[in-house]
Amino acid sequence: MEFLGLVNYGVFMATFIAIYALLALGLNIQWGYAGLFNAGIAGFFAVGAYTSAILSTPDDPGRIGGFDLHFLLGWIGAMLAAALVAWPIGKICLRFRSDYLAIASIGVAEIIRLVIKSEPGLTNSARGISGVPRPMGDLGYMESQIAYLIMVLAVLLVAYLLVERQFNAPWGRMMRAIRDNEGAANAMGKDVEFRRLEAFIFGSALMGLGGALFVHFNRSITPEAIDPMVATFLVWIMLILGGSGNNRGAILGAAVVWIIWSVSEIATDQLPAEYAIKAKYIRLFLIGLMLQLVLRFRPEGLLPEPLRGDLRTAKSGSDRK
Repeated sequence: MEFLGLVNYGVFMATFIAIYALLALGLNIQWGYAGLFNAGIAGFFAVGAYTSAILSTPDDPGRIGGFDLHFLLGWIGAMLAAALVAWPIGKICLRFRSDYLAIASIGVAEIIRLVIKSEPGLTNSARGISGVPRPMGDLGYMESQIAYLIMVLAVLLVAYLLVERQFNAPWGRMMRAIRDNEGAANAMGKDVEFRRLEAFIFGSALMGLGGALFVHFNRSITPEAIDPMVATFLVWIMLILGGSGNNRGAILGAAVVWIIWSVSEIATDQLPAEYAIKAKYIRLFLIGLMLQLVLRFRPEGLLPEPLRGDLRTAKSGSDRK
């Protein structure tokens, strides 16, 4: 039984790592490629989670929605809803400098959270939405967990391959040129405003998909799940630690940070009750300390962004083989 418990916890942790890796990939498109400081990840995560929950749950007379659609339609709807929300936000906020963009995106995420928390007719307000179906949920508990993990890993792999392909394509090189020197890119005839909006929408759609994967795994969603600490700033730490501009670094950062976050929770739970609550702040301290050490000794992250010379060398090496 103890072994099964460890396996179950490992599957649980791996599923969350994959979901957070998807959020980190979305942020990498925005920040690593286009240099957009989006501090409102939690908002797009929430839009995706609630959209998929509304589309896939059975009819509920207490709220609007409950269309009982297939979970794949819920996932697609989550991406479309997050992208549609990102479009007007990007049109307005991307005109600001990076620091003002961060402030504006935080405000937008907070508005989304407050609307979700106070709208009983659509989101069931603070009680949230429960009874969200999980794919393969008719299997046994452990089989259902493993099957869903495989599905989430498959989604992450497809997203990684598509984003990596764009990274090495002319689109990725153009986005990095806009990030590094917006004036020069504009002088070369690039539509900087449109391309930045494009990256913002693409990244937000992936964040919405991450929210949809979360809600079907958790089988419910409440406003408490949209805590900016775990849905925004933790994702930023994952990307910075792993390596901004490197998709593999984003996935590695998600794994490292979530493992530390989870293991530290296990350690603090072993303490007496009077110390356990205070000790939980050690988790924040460990993550913050790790971030400071990375920024001090390896600011490019564990897996730095590949330089163009590195890409040419790797390509010529593969051609010779």
